[in-house]
Amino acid sequence: MSLIPTPAETLARARTDLRLGLPVVLESAGEKVLVTAAEGLSEDRLRDIIGIGPSVLAITARRAETLRARAYDGDVARLVLPPAAKADWIRAAADPKDDLATPMKGPFESAREGSADLHRLAIGLAKSAHLLPAALVTEAKGGIPEGLTWLKAKDVAHLLQAPTAHKAVVTGRVPLGVSEAGRVHVFRPEDGGEEHYVCEIGRPPRDRPVLARLHSACFTGDVLGSLKCDCGAQLQTALRQMGEEGAGVLLYLNQEGRGIGLANKMRAYALQDQGFDTVEANHRLGFEDDERDFRVGADILKRLGFNAVRLLTNNPAKVRMMEAQGIAVAERVPLKVGLNPLNERYLDVKAKKSGHIL
Repeated sequence: MSLIPTPAETLARARTDLRLGLPVVLESAGEKVLVTAAEGLSEDRLRDIIGIGPSVLAITARRAETLRARAYDGDVARLVLPPAAKADWIRAAADPKDDLATPMKGPFESAREGSADLHRLAIGLAKSAHLLPAALVTEAKGGIPEGLTWLKAKDVAHLLQAPTAHKAVVTGRVPLGVSEAGRVHVFRPEDGGEEHYVCEIGRPPRDRPVLARLHSACFTGDVLGSLKCDCGAQLQTALRQMGEEGAGVLLYLNQEGRGIGLANKMRAYALQDQGFDTVEANHRLGFEDDERDFRVGADILKRLGFNAVRLLTNNPAKVRMMEAQGIAVAERVPLKVGLNPLNERYLDVKAKKSGHIL
């Protein structure tokens, strides 16, 4: 029946529910758990959830390290809720914004019996919704309320790992300051995620390497002109170079904050104001250094007819990822712009910890 949501469509619904503070049901081999994003949990909903069954807070090993909690399940820790735990206790364990103000949060007890597979998926769900990577996972011992979104664990595990296909929605002519021969293509992912945009300069031939830039969205740098990063300068320089050559393609990918979303990026900025560098801030939030999926860019390039690029980047990892996805990189074109006194440390961390060639 075509009116029944597919697993991908159901997952898209679940992301919205989590962002609204609603729990979703995750089912595997007869086992059912409720998954609720930690950051959106209210006292009323916590009280009702606790009545359904035993609950633990699933966090990443990165966040557990900051809390000095045991991660018995490798990349995941399952924190046991203390008696009469409140929603603010759960939010404080998930969100590092007050870690320095209240450093003695523990001690935390971590569960170590049984499988953590559903807890790992719960964190993946929260990440995919651009929420903090922490989720309350509740065994459904009592009745499950009607109207909640149900997910099958095997579908979620597959969809969170599988590459997402994109379809072209529309193309429109956009004369630009760097070139009047500008066109914008809009691509929509089939998993219900955010759209991505392509700015094509001129009519680059498809049978030769195209000058290309895979640019991750940076609201603060690209729109506001933030001096904390070099993103805005890289964007403008890439477009200007394409205009000068008369041809090029810039992919503007909605993977803000290295894939963690704008809200979490602002959380990372707040941590940087406390003295942590970019990578340390991401880890304290519970994320990895870089959560972006570069398969997105490769898929869109192929759909535009490009199989080879001259890649405008300082990041050798981008080159390796493009080549791993079947996009030949004929040349890495450096983008050494945007250095200022306020982002000097940020760029230094990029070079030393993320391998950028600056």
